[in-house]
Amino acid sequence: MTVSSSDVERVFRESGALSEGHFILASGRHSPLYMEKFQVLQHPVETELLCAALASWARSLDTETVAGPTTGGIILAHEVARQLGVRAIYAERRENGADREFRRGFALRPGERVVVVDDIMTTGGSVQETIDAVRSAGGRVAGAAVLVDRSGGAADVGVPVEALWRLDIPSYAPAECPLCAKGIPATHPGTTPAPAVVSR
Repeated sequence: MTVSSSDVERVFRESGALSEGHFILASGRHSPLYMEKFQVLQHPVETELLCAALASWARSLDTETVAGPTTGGIILAHEVARQLGVRAIYAERRENGADREFRRGFALRPGERVVVVDDIMTTGGSVQETIDAVRSAGGRVAGAAVLVDRSGGAADVGVPVEALWRLDIPSYAPAECPLCAKGIPATHPGTTPAPAVVSR
């Protein structure tokens, strides 16, 4: 199954996953645009549709296991693996926060073919850390797939990458951020509590 980039954009826009402002991304870089993937991933039907496209791509790689980084990658790895009929595992941050590892008894056979999936790639850091975890566990990375590559293809993780939607959204090191230079307050969008819902 194929999904066009315009289909992915529509899903993100209709779910309210795109925001404009001054945001500090998980990578530490600053950006005028933020994508909150959980606004998409809270909808199982849309998530299933997007993952079907990732699974279609991964099927041609003889995928034996799908791995994703915490946290959004857990949902994607599980759904892509379900559609492929294989298992899903996920890589968590080490206690020192430096990289990722497999815990909870997850193990790979030597040479086991793994596809790494993630939601939104900016620098490729989470994907690369998961790739490194697969290799450290003895697996072989067949490729990586993301819903959105916001680097416009600039992020390089050393394996083939399938992106359902590629766009070039600027991001800046904090010292070079023009939004900071203008004095616009920055927020960590992933940590902002949702407004209370008042029932009537």
